[in-house]
Amino acid sequence: MAEERMIIVREFDPSRDGVGVEEVERRCEVGPSGKLSLFTDLLGDPICRVRHSPAFLMLVAELGEEIVGMIRGCIKTVTCGKKLSRHVKNATPTSASASAININDPPKTLPVYTKLAYILGLRLSPSHRRMGIGLKLVLAMEEWFRENGAEYSYLATENDNHASVKLFTDKCGYSKFRTPAILVNPVFAHRVAVSNRVTIFQLSPHDAELLYRRRFSTTEFFPRDIDSVLNNKLNLGTFLAVPRGNYKSDSWPGFDKFLSDPPESWAVLSVWNCKDVFKLEVRGASRVKRTFAKTTRIVDKALPFLRLPSVPEVFRPFGLHFLYGLGGEGPRAVKMVKALCAHAHNLAKERGCGVVATEVSSREPLKLGIPHWKMLSCAEDLWCIKRLGEDYSDGYIGDWTKSPPGMAIFVDPREF
Repeated sequence: MAEERMIIVREFDPSRDGVGVEEVERRCEVGPSGKLSLFTDLLGDPICRVRHSPAFLMLVAELGEEIVGMIRGCIKTVTCGKKLSRHVKNATPTSASASAININDPPKTLPVYTKLAYILGLRLSPSHRRMGIGLKLVLAMEEWFRENGAEYSYLATENDNHASVKLFTDKCGYSKFRTPAILVNPVFAHRVAVSNRVTIFQLSPHDAELLYRRRFSTTEFFPRDIDSVLNNKLNLGTFLAVPRGNYKSDSWPGFDKFLSDPPESWAVLSVWNCKDVFKLEVRGASRVKRTFAKTTRIVDKALPFLRLPSVPEVFRPFGLHFLYGLGGEGPRAVKMVKALCAHAHNLAKERGCGVVATEVSSREPLKLGIPHWKMLSCAEDLWCIKRLGEDYSDGYIGDWTKSPPGMAIFVDPREF
């Protein structure tokens, strides 16, 4: 009890806490004996995974002069539901306005926004666990969330991380909410063929924003500041796939043309450069597995025309690209997604990445077009959520924590 009273939770100070935080991260990197484990190198920037959010904070737990734990959090405004717009009752429209407004058009669907907080990077020194430090850090972070107007808080954790799930669901009042799938595909030594029946355009950030707002703004977790995401230096581009021959030339006709006469099928995704934010490393592999992986790379590099799948160099630090904003429409949308993923693979190869990854709803129909290796992927990531206040920003949606899952979610790359 005396030790517990000495624990101080305060804001992270980069000028004095850097070494202590790195030591906690290092001590937490103790994987299960004899099993493969994934470790993260934050490249000397402890807040790299939250600093691109509109508002963020990192807290540390200090015992004496020793850092024994930390937590990171950020806040943004996202879509939590949708509602139908109310028809405006006017007098009989003039001929000019009648041509612009069709009274038989269905009501427009509008997004319902809420201020959402996200918790990530909770770390506790192995020698100071089961002392209530994790709970203290979570409660202190939630206090900052409330002070800044957040209505909900959520986090992602592995389904089999029983200690984390127990802390948040049993002690902190969170409930299991969504179970998206993390799909990871290796970057091979050879280029992946992109279907010659598909044309891929790179959109400007402005056109990408218009497309996302028009088509995806009512998707759960869609960030209202999507323009900030698309204009971020880490965003490598937004790519649109359409059937070849849909447009007379291979030049992008512009958003207005696309919107007025969309192709029968299309798909879109954006690419985020995690490689410059953090690196990953797989540890615990046997010599046999390392030798096998190296052999596949040698063969792939020597005979790229065979297009043999190879295991990338994941046993030392490697970078990744994250695919987000994935969506599309039409009977061939899955094929369009497959072409986009091939294009994204080749972009990752050019930039020296080890893998490409994405996260989608477990119910996402376009998931069929996303290539991935099961051994690298996670079929059920676990998202837990908690309502922080008694009031709601919009009474129409009610309590978001009790809403059923939709077909899609929009995963913010700033939080991956």
